[in-house]
Amino acid sequence: MSRVEPVKRWGKRQWAWLWARAERMLRVLHDDLWTWRADPLPPSVWLRWFPHGVVLLAAFGVLVGDAAQLGDNGGIEPGFAVLIAVAQAGAMALALWRPVAAWWLSMAGMLVGAFAVRAEMVPGGYEFTWPWTAAGLIGHLFVMLLLALRVRTRVSLEALALTALTTYLVQGVMGAANYLPTGQLAVILFTVVVVLGIALRGRREARNELAEQTTLTAEERARRTLLEERGRIARELHDVVAHHMSVISIQAQVAPLLVENPSDELKENLAGIRQNALEALTELRRVLGVLRAEHPDALDGTEGGDTAAPHAPQPTLDRLDALVENIRAAGLAVTADSSGLRRPLPPGVELSAYRIVQEALSNVLRHAPGASAEVHLIHLPIGLRVVVSNTRPLHTPAPSQGAGHGLLGMRERVAMLDGTLTAQSLPDGGYQVAAFLPVDAPDLLTDAPDPPPDLFPDPSTEDDTP
Repeated sequence: MSRVEPVKRWGKRQWAWLWARAERMLRVLHDDLWTWRADPLPPSVWLRWFPHGVVLLAAFGVLVGDAAQLGDNGGIEPGFAVLIAVAQAGAMALALWRPVAAWWLSMAGMLVGAFAVRAEMVPGGYEFTWPWTAAGLIGHLFVMLLLALRVRTRVSLEALALTALTTYLVQGVMGAANYLPTGQLAVILFTVVVVLGIALRGRREARNELAEQTTLTAEERARRTLLEERGRIARELHDVVAHHMSVISIQAQVAPLLVENPSDELKENLAGIRQNALEALTELRRVLGVLRAEHPDALDGTEGGDTAAPHAPQPTLDRLDALVENIRAAGLAVTADSSGLRRPLPPGVELSAYRIVQEALSNVLRHAPGASAEVHLIHLPIGLRVVVSNTRPLHTPAPSQGAGHGLLGMRERVAMLDGTLTAQSLPDGGYQVAAFLPVDAPDLLTDAPDPPPDLFPDPSTEDDTP
């Protein structure tokens, strides 16, 4: 085999690789620049059509200036000069919606005008600004800027490269008889506006991504806060239910000992009751163990509240006086009173009422320094109404850190009991939290009058700040 054959094969491979590379580049250019897709300019929020008006006003100036320059100084017939000026001015208006197509139209107007002026040039005559006229240069600057603001960076750079290449071929390779060159200045200005447009587009995209990420973060924080509060409520209610199930189990075990000569059927039924209670208690403890394993340091930890161990008995309204004393010791002036006939309430209602008062007073401590608070419990035949209000704060509160659990937890507790909650500012600058917790009492509801309208206010959506 001749030594020339490997060289030929290597040369063929090189040419094949170069041809494939060139074909790929041409395909990319075709996909990017040979398109009629719409890329409208994003409207402003408060001046929606102001950018469009500026561009259209500039396009009118380019139309008048380019037609006059081509017709008077370029020697082109007025009708043809107006046609070229319409193309370059129309490209500016078209760039507001279809920037790539506008770039093609502007380039075509420049080439047609450059060749028409070149045909009229004579040595020693008028030195015309060529190949870019002054008005045509301004119009193409607008087109390149609008193009860079809305298309990908690669497309903007491709359009800039082809504009510079075309300018070089027309001015540097072909040339003309007598002109003032504008190619170098045009390429520099086009580069500046493209870089500016790319930077502004990147800034706008970064700002949009930041706003989207902020929204997602806020939603995730709210969701996590909601799950944490629901877990806390479930933990407390499971403790209450587990207590009652334990009592049922013990009573079922002791009941046969309290009856003289109990029958086998009674012993069997009581043993079944005890077995079912123990199984339910086991399941409750398993669920409660999962919740506590996720939050091993499950303490109350609210300002002014008691910090109890996770397995301690859940508080009731009997401990409300101790809570008020703790709040007073923290520096808040609190008064507490009640009205109506007090009667036994379900454990869930008592626990929820205690937690609502605790959270409301904690919010007063946190968000209304120097204010005084008042707690009022209204015992009704159909439920319990809890009202916690505070006066106007005397000092500016410290900035809040993150999303609070206060009102969110109150709403979850009230919704769980089919009650209502309002949280609103008072006319004197204070704040009030009012909750109604219904109690099922068919025997009392039979003769009870209709509840006052204000016992069931619409839920409010105010924030956690008194």
